Amino acid sequence: MSSFLFRIGRFSFRHKWWVLGAWVAALAVVFSLISALQPKFAQDFEMPGTDGGTAMEQMEEYFPAITQQQTEASTNIVIAADNGLAAHTGEIDSLVADLKKLPEVTEAGTIANPVAVAQAMPDKAASVLGDDGRVGLISVHQGIDLMDVTVDDKDAVLDVLAEHRADGLQVEATGGVMQAMEQGGTAELIGFAVAFVIMIIAFGALIAAFIPLVTGIVGVGLTIGLLTLAAEFMSVNQTATAIVMMLGIAVSIDYALFIVSRYRTERARGGDPADAAGRAVGTAGTAVVFAGLTVVIAVAALMVIGIPLITQMGLGAAVAVVVAVLGGLTLIPALLGAFGKYAFTPRIPWIKQAAPKPDAVTMGTKFGQSVSKRPIPFIAGGLIVLVAAAIPIGGMKLGMDMVSDDQVAGQELIAQGFGEGIGGELFVVVHSDDGTVDKAATATVDGIKKLDGVVAPEATMWMGNGTTDKQNPNVDADSAIVVVTPVSAPSSDQTHKLMEEIRGLAPAAEAAGGELHVGGQTAIMSDLSAKLDSALIPYIAVVVGLAFLIMIGVFRSLWVPLIGTLGFVFSVLATFGITSWIFTDGALGLIDHTKPLLSFLPIFLVGVVFGLAMDYQVFLVTRMREEFIHGLSAKEAIVAGYRHGSRVVSSAAVIMISVFAAFMLAPDTTAKMMGFSLAVAVFFDAFIIRMIVVPAALALLGDRAWGLPKWLDKLVIDFDIEGSKVRDAGVPSEHAERAEAM
Repeated sequence: MSSFLFRIGRFSFRHKWWVLGAWVAALAVVFSLISALQPKFAQDFEMPGTDGGTAMEQMEEYFPAITQQQTEASTNIVIAADNGLAAHTGEIDSLVADLKKLPEVTEAGTIANPVAVAQAMPDKAASVLGDDGRVGLISVHQGIDLMDVTVDDKDAVLDVLAEHRADGLQVEATGGVMQAMEQGGTAELIGFAVAFVIMIIAFGALIAAFIPLVTGIVGVGLTIGLLTLAAEFMSVNQTATAIVMMLGIAVSIDYALFIVSRYRTERARGGDPADAAGRAVGTAGTAVVFAGLTVVIAVAALMVIGIPLITQMGLGAAVAVVVAVLGGLTLIPALLGAFGKYAFTPRIPWIKQAAPKPDAVTMGTKFGQSVSKRPIPFIAGGLIVLVAAAIPIGGMKLGMDMVSDDQVAGQELIAQGFGEGIGGELFVVVHSDDGTVDKAATATVDGIKKLDGVVAPEATMWMGNGTTDKQNPNVDADSAIVVVTPVSAPSSDQTHKLMEEIRGLAPAAEAAGGELHVGGQTAIMSDLSAKLDSALIPYIAVVVGLAFLIMIGVFRSLWVPLIGTLGFVFSVLATFGITSWIFTDGALGLIDHTKPLLSFLPIFLVGVVFGLAMDYQVFLVTRMREEFIHGLSAKEAIVAGYRHGSRVVSSAAVIMISVFAAFMLAPDTTAKMMGFSLAVAVFFDAFIIRMIVVPAALALLGDRAWGLPKWLDKLVIDFDIEGSKVRDAGVPSEHAERAEAM
């Protein structure tokens, strides 16, 4: 493989303008298609193959009007006053008048002062007025598809609310247009800025620091473009773009950093610059390919879970990594060729040891010597830190609470006046393929009325889709729908229990000639959590198993993959603990509103972090193996690996941490939580496991760490990840020694 990659690197360097033109053309084609087609991301969750998914399919088929209504923006406006809403009738009337003026309002007659509604229709009082008249609910329905809701739509509502907050009247909103996602940008800019500074320090030169940024921008731009284009032909959830953006930026810059660093080393050895680029791609590029392959396996394997959103995230992330690898192998040498002799200029004079000599005693060298001499204290110290960080995992809670911070106040008022389940209704669909559904629907309603945790169970009723009698549309219906409002919050265990109890009524419905399914967004989220829980262990087995086999081939060792995998377990448990401590327990005050960890976070974090963990394992440990097989002792090879790789690996890790941590500034909870957890995970795994525990364990094992049983050694393919076949290609004989400047 190294020989093949050598030729790719040399070709890209020599034919730089053709390669650069191809990348620019690819960007132009993708974004031209986007401009012409105007694809849109989905914002709903689909769960095919689940009870909730079946219910939603039946709703769409048998109750298209209700389904259509569910796809449009319906915002709950919540008003409250300690002295009672009756004392603010005039202001509420003014609020109602302004709400009716919002764009594309439908059914304006339903937008009314809850105090007036309660007085005119006492039977509806409980649905619009709560907490002894101190909390009121106004529903504003707009003919805007939820997928088309913009920040401008949200701002229009917020402006109306702000205008009427006065004299003790509190006005909040939740749902509907409040779900509009603000466009990011700040997080990405901060991530790129930090990465640029770190690369200046790593290279000691401005242009060299600039090259990986170009690769990152091009790679992420192309990936997001392809993902956006895919939304024209299939359902792609907007949530998937957050992780693709985070991972794409990080790996693009990291892979470029490793190859540019190796190119600098090879240029110092002399010979044709094109050959130096080939050697850089043939050595560091080989590590990039296998590191990228590990990440791709980890994220693409998310497909086995069978959840569209998770599959989209995984495949999108896999595309981002593939583009990053291709960029490292072709775009980087092409850019190096374009800049030529100016690639490592202008020099930054006050940055010392940007390219240490072979015999230089760097901080990395000193640290490597300490680790190799006293490995046990380093192993124990690193693991103690991770175990301590993992302690809060005992209180970890999972859920699908994706309410943004600006909706929390509205949710709290709704819970105060009407219960936490408002807006999280369960849609019970009863259908009969033979005859009417009357008996089955009646049996279902009777069963629901006996269950605990239902708001106003006595008022529960069913609506059919029959049309033979205009006075009673339920006559001759073959399908019925029962809307059940839970007392508890949508993501709570009590609501999940209620949903399962309703599903437990299916045998009674079947005995009466119908089938029963429970749908709605709340049910979909609950099914999602349950499916993720059941898929976690099989997923880990698939990912770790495949990656372990790859690592055996990469390192030609059983000990190195085993130590690396066990270290990953410690780092990911510590990540779960710290993330739970911050987001669920509210420690350090980093977030304003505590909430459970997103149900899909553990399984996605395992996939992404395992891939990234193996990245650093490959980049640092392969250099140690390279030195070992070329004659150094096991401990000397570890020190040499630190000399050549510690600065670059540390820089790469800091870049990743910075990119991920910057997403803490993102407006939506999903990106914020994922950014934090990924940043913490990279810190634990890169600096504690890969930079301390793994090298210390290898030092403890000595030569035994680098061998395979003879029978297995014959079966494992030699991938030549160290690039031995191209190590001295094009290097003048007087410079072909092993000593290399880094």
